[in-house]
Amino acid sequence: FQLYSLIWDRFVASQMVPAVYDQTVFDIPVREALFRATGQQIKFDGFMKVYIEGRDERAPQANEEEDSDDAAGASDGVLPDLQKGDALKLLALEPRQHFTQPPPSFTQASLIKELDEKGIGRPSTYAAIISNILDREYVVQNEGRSLAPTDLGFLVTDLLVESFPDILNVEFTAGMEDELDKIEDGKEKWTKAMKRFYTPFSRDLKKADKEMRDVKRQEVPTDIDCEKCGAKMVIKWGRNGEFLACPQYPDCKSTKNFKRADNGEIQIVAEEEVNESCELCGRPMLLRWGKFGKFLGCSGYPECKNIQPLQKPVDLGIKCPECKEGNIKERKSRWGKIFYGCDRYPECKFASWDKPLPLPCPKCGSPILVEKVTKRAGRTHRCYKKECGYSIQAEEPLQSAEKPAAQSEAGAA
Repeated sequence: FQLYSLIWDRFVASQMVPAVYDQTVFDIPVREALFRATGQQIKFDGFMKVYIEGRDERAPQANEEEDSDDAAGASDGVLPDLQKGDALKLLALEPRQHFTQPPPSFTQASLIKELDEKGIGRPSTYAAIISNILDREYVVQNEGRSLAPTDLGFLVTDLLVESFPDILNVEFTAGMEDELDKIEDGKEKWTKAMKRFYTPFSRDLKKADKEMRDVKRQEVPTDIDCEKCGAKMVIKWGRNGEFLACPQYPDCKSTKNFKRADNGEIQIVAEEEVNESCELCGRPMLLRWGKFGKFLGCSGYPECKNIQPLQKPVDLGIKCPECKEGNIKERKSRWGKIFYGCDRYPECKFASWDKPLPLPCPKCGSPILVEKVTKRAGRTHRCYKKECGYSIQAEEPLQSAEKPAAQSEAGAA
């Protein structure tokens, strides 16, 4: 019978009108203390006359209505029907300490949901938005998949809001999306929309160009002491991200790499020893970070300033066509691009972006050709001397001089 009654009451309630509440605040003075109760008072019962969500029993009968209503009010925030000046009886006093909780951090999924609800971006742009803020290290993704803003993210946001307050707000971005939809539907001319946007934007852009602070010059103070001069180190930003630096630069050039724990705490990354000795002083070499990425540096710095690239140059086994003494080696530029140069540098300055091949030029007799790959011509073998102009189409990349020689010998056999 109880199950039937529950189903019946729930069905009947679903056909009734909603309940109406008054938002109410009760201030209850007790001597020098003031107690406050915030909740709702029922103005019109509606469906609650039959069914109240969360109750296990049927709606109360007349003889139990008062006690039942008090119990319900305690659980769902509904206040009893009181009038100003009514005397209350103290039943119990329970001291409790309450701390407000911040909203939960965004995950990628919840951030996309928020963007969608605010009308920012489109499904086709959500992936790019998430990728940008992660790649630029404005946020980091913790082990729990939540996104945490970095100091760089806070700084860039503050700088942009200072210089472009009209653009850096949700209403503008969502409004711009609607405006683009109107242009697409032919309801608005794009020239008018562009003029309306670009006139104030151009003014803000010129102002920012003169007054906006440079991110790379910004510093965030820390409590970490510089091991060389004792000054409190600061966080700076470079092409490889954030790092610790001494504020006394250039008098003190101490820097440290660090990483952040999940709680945001700074953890200094110790310099890693590698199984290699300095060729100048014999001290151990260390793995370090610089302006252009990782490199090997002598642990005796600044007495010994020897540095080496992390990846050793690859010897191609081809004699340099310029000096005829050194060998050509594959190297990387400071930007990470591969090039080929003589190992006698700086005495010999031969260098080429195109891979040298151990094949003589049939036109001018130059000792090497180079392999060049372009979208238009594909893979070609050319004379390294531009004035020669020799070029031939090549279907397969040539790996070394030994393979063609071995094939020739096999053919001769």
